[in-house]
Amino acid sequence: MLEDTARFCTECGAPQPAREARRFGEGTELDLGFGRVIVGDRVGEGGMGVVHRAWLYYDPEGEQAGTPPHPVAVKVLHPLLKSRDRARRLFLGEAAALSRLSHPNIVHFFAMTEPAGQLALVLELVEGEPLSAMIERHARHATPGGLPCMPFMRAWHFFSQLLGALAAIHALGIIHRDVKPSNMLVRVDGVMKLTDFGIARLPADDARNTGGMAPGTGAYMSPEQVLGKEIDGRTDLYSAAIVLFEMLTGVTPFDAPTRNEIMVRTAQVEEPPPAFSAYVPSAPAVLDLLFARALAKDPMHRFGSAIELGEAFRRALDLPESAGWEAQQRLADNARAISQLGLPASTGQPLAKTQADQLRTDVMHAYEDQR
Repeated sequence: MLEDTARFCTECGAPQPAREARRFGEGTELDLGFGRVIVGDRVGEGGMGVVHRAWLYYDPEGEQAGTPPHPVAVKVLHPLLKSRDRARRLFLGEAAALSRLSHPNIVHFFAMTEPAGQLALVLELVEGEPLSAMIERHARHATPGGLPCMPFMRAWHFFSQLLGALAAIHALGIIHRDVKPSNMLVRVDGVMKLTDFGIARLPADDARNTGGMAPGTGAYMSPEQVLGKEIDGRTDLYSAAIVLFEMLTGVTPFDAPTRNEIMVRTAQVEEPPPAFSAYVPSAPAVLDLLFARALAKDPMHRFGSAIELGEAFRRALDLPESAGWEAQQRLADNARAISQLGLPASTGQPLAKTQADQLRTDVMHAYEDQR
């Protein structure tokens, strides 16, 4: 049940403002209509939310009767933020973005609920670790100026999954705006899940920042995002290229221990990206050109789509076109066709549900145990 955290003065006994008005606790039950969730122990906490492990039990008389119970994650808006309109909008925006998506490399959304006035998202539980932890582990053992921090094939394994997810969300008009390794969860079987759509921009949203510091993480933000200008999918591709740069070198191109967030954002706008070959001299020389294009200050000079970006790097590294990458491209085409329903569509009709489900299964299986 929900825990009451009200406090009383030890001298007069008068009630004092609670540090956390009411907080989810182990044993909280959430009614989703099609099933119920029993909340378990806390597994993480961020700036906006608290994440709990939980179990989803399906209604034995509902449409999904017979589906066995399984673990899920419950992300709860931090009690201290529940009365703040902006925090609520971001939480609701994440739910709206995830509810439109069904991709094997995007964390699955089950439902949103609001018991006792606390917003909670019921999401897929990803058993694994963030990509940022993997990069840090590789970087500790890397030799400066030697081989890549993370082997090319392993980096491509995660990069191709990220690009598949971005291709799908961009086809639906969604911009993530916070692509970074800590928002890429890697399951124990090697499947990557893009998560944290809290600042994602939906098609109906204003393409420009409405004032104040632009949301995002400076080390991975595009120049136009830093400046609060109009953005499109190419801002996510800029961030994705920085993720690849970091996987291969162990560092991000514009960050440094001596720089604060404002300095890093300024560098994104004003400084040219460093040469990739300065970090990995043994790499193909063409990678310098590819990273220079992928990290161009003007989005018009970058790659136009996630698939185009992926193909450029795959060919530069002379990597085979895997079954997973082929399925990613077909999934992106399907998402594009869905987005064009009712409009003149050059990509044809979307796949039937059974075909789309099979494609998602193909993508997921293609990456399992292939790290």
